[in-house]
Amino acid sequence: MLKVKDKPKIERPREKLEKYGAGKLKESELLAILLRSGTKDLDVMKLSQKILRDFKDDKILEASVEALQNIHGLGLAKACEIVACFELGRRKLKGKKTNILLKSKDVWDTMVDIRGSKKEHFVVFYLNSRNQEIKREIISVGTVSASLVHPREVFEGAIKNNASSIIVAHNHPSGDTAPSQDDTEVTKKLVLAGKILDIKIIDHVIVTDKEFKSFI
Repeated sequence: MLKVKDKPKIERPREKLEKYGAGKLKESELLAILLRSGTKDLDVMKLSQKILRDFKDDKILEASVEALQNIHGLGLAKACEIVACFELGRRKLKGKKTNILLKSKDVWDTMVDIRGSKKEHFVVFYLNSRNQEIKREIISVGTVSASLVHPREVFEGAIKNNASSIIVAHNHPSGDTAPSQDDTEVTKKLVLAGKILDIKIIDHVIVTDKEFKSFI
């Protein structure tokens, strides 16, 4: 049986997390990192897969220490670590709301901190398959142009955050929501890059302090 330590580094969960980020790992790989080691009969990956099979349909989120210890090779220490991990996550996420971006106004609402700025801010919203916001990132500050907003910067974050689609937006300090020639050129480049990478650009929204405009 090939142990995790005998696999090429690029296939080891810790090395994959370090190189690509947690979003690129399978659930079993994330759990394997938490477990650190397996048993005499099962390496850590096999053990993590067994745990997820035994506690399918997200039942592991509510698993007790006693229930986890019923799995052969899962002792008190590891069972406690798993329970503590999910409880910490539950507490940190309690009360937090995930933005669902379906309309241009949703984007305008979330950009309350930027839409009245005297400088242009180009923002990317990374979304999951349900149009829920994974992360919002400011790509550039200054005039929106092809030289300042490059597809590489936009889609690097999308890939890193495992986004299914993105929405881009920027503010116009002038108060005029009409897209400029630079706005149009940048949008065309991003849409083309998105098609190549299979990451759809749902919208490009121009916002001001009082209004907004979608032009995709």
